[in-house]
Amino acid sequence: MTKSLRVLVADDESIIRMGLRAILSELGHTVYSAADGVEAVTLAYRERPDIALLDVRMPFRDGLDAAAEIIKSRPIPILILTAYNESTLLDRAASIPVQGYLIKPVKRDDLIAAMRIAAATFSDRRHLAERVDELQEKLTSRKLIDRAKGLLMQAGMSEEEAYHEVQMRARSRRTTMSNIAQEIIDQQHKTAA
Repeated sequence: MTKSLRVLVADDESIIRMGLRAILSELGHTVYSAADGVEAVTLAYRERPDIALLDVRMPFRDGLDAAAEIIKSRPIPILILTAYNESTLLDRAASIPVQGYLIKPVKRDDLIAAMRIAAATFSDRRHLAERVDELQEKLTSRKLIDRAKGLLMQAGMSEEEAYHEVQMRARSRRTTMSNIAQEIIDQQHKTAA
């Protein structure tokens, strides 16, 4: 990682926090430390870190609950730190979802690799989610336009004329074709009622 990151480190063991802070600071990152899950969530809201390293077992709120809360308000890559390798914890971590799981004590090279992979997979996942949203929006728009064209065709227009009509109305009113299509559909419902 060549870019300097703002890193949230949350662990109830001060020696772990200090060790991670030393490694991350040496790598040029800015580190925000928390001793429990509640403090981690508060720091995440206030400091807006680029990535978080959260111990799974902390007082007041565990790392997985803190991760879920952080992701709800401001999605960032999250790595879970733990001395435990339990399948129930892994299942919870995967369902949040977090980008990685490191067993303590964390070695410098493992941390660097995990952070790089976490940032990359998070970015890929976010890009894919945006693409899915975009495609769903296009599909919804296409369905509306097709439905409006069908209504105009019932009124005597050809398919090409109906499409052109929706397109021209959208241009003249400086709006989207899907907005015009929705208006045509809504108008048809009012007329039918």
